[in-house]
Amino acid sequence: MSMTDPIADLLTRLRNASKAKKNAVDIPASNIKREIIRILMEHKYVNDMIELPDNKQGILRVYLRYNRDDKTVFKGLKRISRPGLRKYYDAQKVGSTTHHMRGLMVVSTSQGVMTNFEAAKKGIGGELICRFW
Repeated sequence: MSMTDPIADLLTRLRNASKAKKNAVDIPASNIKREIIRILMEHKYVNDMIELPDNKQGILRVYLRYNRDDKTVFKGLKRISRPGLRKYYDAQKVGSTTHHMRGLMVVSTSQGVMTNFEAAKKGIGGELICRFW
């Protein structure tokens, strides 16, 4: 059975593992998922990621980060652009989202996957993939 929205699956696995207080979660690998998790590691939302080989596409093992109260570092995850309704923002609108939003958004641009802060600094727009806070 094929999966229609692998990014929503990534976010759901992260959300469920954090609610269950798991140390790590396994996610089927893809390039866009690697980039999203790389951004999460840069901004200290997750601890680490390792790639495990298998006979198919590979598996990404993501190690979650918790604070002293055993609460997850991120309060929420939300998928913005989805297969049924894509959300594209131009450079001006991406720049305006950096001022009044808490957390960060992951933006897929023509220059790669980056946060909304990096996209605003470079003055480019793109597809808003998801939001973390």
